Amino acid sequence: MGQIPAKTNMVSTLIITPRTGGDPIPSGETFDIEVKVSNLEAGFFTNAAATYYSAPQALKNGKIIGHTHVTVQNLGDSLNPSKPLPPQTFAFFKGINDAGDGNGLLKATVTGGLPAGNYRVCTMTAASNHQPVLMPVAQRGSSDDCTKFKVEGKSATENPAASDGDKGKAAASLAQSAVDAGPGATAPAAAASSTAAGKGNASTGKGGNGGKGPSSTTSSAPAAKSSTASKGGKGRQRSKRVYVS
Repeated sequence: MGQIPAKTNMVSTLIITPRTGGDPIPSGETFDIEVKVSNLEAGFFTNAAATYYSAPQALKNGKIIGHTHVTVQNLGDSLNPSKPLPPQTFAFFKGINDAGDGNGLLKATVTGGLPAGNYRVCTMTAASNHQPVLMPVAQRGSSDDCTKFKVEGKSATENPAASDGDKGKAAASLAQSAVDAGPGATAPAAAASSTAAGKGNASTGKGGNGGKGPSSTTSSAPAAKSSTASKGGKGRQRSKRVYVS
């Protein structure tokens, strides 16, 4: 699991724009999704094709080191559909891998906009290695947020970052190739990881399985060091992180 924050440092997210009940967004027009996140050391992620779920959650100054994502789904004919949406289908998806304004305000630009329709936008906050953030207690407010909005106009052009768009298909293909290659394999695009700001994380390790071996992770971040050690079912696992500026 890794390091768990205190109750006073639990992650909380609010979507600032688009606004619930706000004016419809013109179809085909570029717009921003803005979110405000508290208690997250944002701007850190690893190359998902190589290190997905490969290392435990880590803290810096008591806060989870990680990033967030925004995912937009078409709700169909109504803002209040009666059936759950298929999770593999989305109209737009983006990982927000930078640190934003440094005070929790993060932004994703929906370049080219969306076709006319009813939509839901949600956040998905994650630790550096893409696992959902882990909180210290179950009885709490949600770490993430969702809101609904309308897009109106004549444009029916799909966004390239939709699940059926060029970027969505490419990302799905790369993810599947990493799954097919199996644990420990080097994915085609996994030579180095990077953020939008040019920072990167690399992860290697042979631990797990009840703690049978060492595991290490190295990530780029402002200078800080932390290490944790835990005992597994049949052995000992040690996880060490070194953050370098």
